Amino acid sequence: MPAEPALNVVLCWHMHQPDYRDPHTGSPLQPWTYLRALKDYTDMAAHLEMVDNACAVVNFTPILLEQLGCYSRQINGYLQHNSALQDPLLAQLLAAQPGASPTAAENILRKCLSGRHLNFSRRHETYHMLLEFAEALRQRNDLLASASEGFFADLLVWFHLSWLGETVHRNDPRVQQLIDKARDYTLDDRRALLEIIGEQIDAVVPRYRALQDESRVELALSPYAHPLAPLLLDFNSAREANPEVALPPCSHYPGGETQLQWQIDKGLDIFEHHFGRRPSGCWPAGGALSNAVLQQLADSGFKWTASGTDVLLNSLNPSAREHPDANVLHQGYLAGEPPICCFFRDDRLSNLIAFTYATWHADDAVANLIQQLEGIHRNCDDKKNAVVAIIMDGDNAWEHYPNNGFYFLQALYRRIANHPKFELTTFSKCLQADRQSLPALVAGSWACGNLSSWIGSPDKNRAWEMLVSAKHQFDLVMQQNFLPPSQRHEATRLMAICEGSDWFWWPGNGNSPQAVQNFDNLYRIHLTALYQCLEIPPPKYLAHSYTHPPSSTDTWPDDVMKKNT
Repeated sequence: MPAEPALNVVLCWHMHQPDYRDPHTGSPLQPWTYLRALKDYTDMAAHLEMVDNACAVVNFTPILLEQLGCYSRQINGYLQHNSALQDPLLAQLLAAQPGASPTAAENILRKCLSGRHLNFSRRHETYHMLLEFAEALRQRNDLLASASEGFFADLLVWFHLSWLGETVHRNDPRVQQLIDKARDYTLDDRRALLEIIGEQIDAVVPRYRALQDESRVELALSPYAHPLAPLLLDFNSAREANPEVALPPCSHYPGGETQLQWQIDKGLDIFEHHFGRRPSGCWPAGGALSNAVLQQLADSGFKWTASGTDVLLNSLNPSAREHPDANVLHQGYLAGEPPICCFFRDDRLSNLIAFTYATWHADDAVANLIQQLEGIHRNCDDKKNAVVAIIMDGDNAWEHYPNNGFYFLQALYRRIANHPKFELTTFSKCLQADRQSLPALVAGSWACGNLSSWIGSPDKNRAWEMLVSAKHQFDLVMQQNFLPPSQRHEATRLMAICEGSDWFWWPGNGNSPQAVQNFDNLYRIHLTALYQCLEIPPPKYLAHSYTHPPSSTDTWPDDVMKKNT
């Protein structure tokens, strides 16, 4: 009897950070881009390098790639030419007297406490004690004067050590030397740490490009600044899955199709510059799709895209929706004209990795996942064409795992890659299979199958209203054609930044008030810079917050609430 075909399994990791740069100075206003690069983008490359037969799809946003390049240039500029470090936290790490002013001290405490990793601090008593003292200082500002420069230097070193990937800790003896020293770090020690940081950031793109060239990874992209594509094209698309959702008072986003095409084309150019070729696939922001988005992606040359299970269920006929089985859920579908292949995230398995397995022993967690994949293999009649798509952020989950998920990810790749019933593969390798057609797609995203994570609440709709107003002014200035070419180009880029989905995600959704305020501020900074670039006085309302503290009834499903940066 011939052997059964193996079940195709695709692991897809999405790498994204919004534009944290001050549009006037280029200085990062938040450190998360370089911190995620150190901890997660390095480790995720290392796991693919270390495990034979491992492969995955890795999706990069072009705005993230741009910011990584900025960090490489500023760190190398400091190390080679003693140029100023633009990132405030890195500048304090290399300051002769860290935390010398109350403002600098407060910034160090705020950043180091907001980004601490409890799993790492539990492994290192010195770091744990530093964090406890830092927390006490935050509670009692009158104690700030009692904190020495040595305390701030030690806190900054340990904070950055905690953000180095587990594979960096294991492979770079300089890291262990810094850990062994434990305290009283000198400026030379801190410079050595910055050299490690710079090396890791410099290596991110070359490592993934090498993995791509070795066919160990398929690289994909999202449009340039991570826009929520269906809403750029049509606000009413939000009502396809949620007919009761409130829409902004403006009827539509002007010129959305042109803007989305610019975001796609710009993203493709940046991707090709970094990775030497154009991608076949696109994970859209939020996995958000509509029929119009599908057509624009297909017209732009993409062969595949992806979304969440609920989008598929909403799009199927009633009988298939009410009684879904493995043959329906674990399948790629041809949709749109020209057709593009749509894969759909197994939300249950993806969310187990994202939110549940972190508290399990790694072997038990992977064994449980393997057991569930074996069940899908048994229940699929058309095993040859079946695809299980596990899609999630490639960074946010791992700090909740011991050792940044090292043991879990190693076991995950090994067990799936070596399992006789599974084929660990990529989406592009699944394109040649026989595919059913999906006549129409109900617009939605991975988040509950609808678009309500980005539109519908008063604060989200206000954010859209401000964007529409800015776009009207942008269009008028572009039509008048009085700006010099370089300024037109910068205004176009700033317009795209303001279209990023993050500005609409963060208000509400059960997010922390501090995170909401940070993104409120950053969005208004970008909008203000756009108006200034257009040589139009910014509206007075941009000087004031537009978000409100979440109410007690502002609750969302756990898998939506737990998104990080």
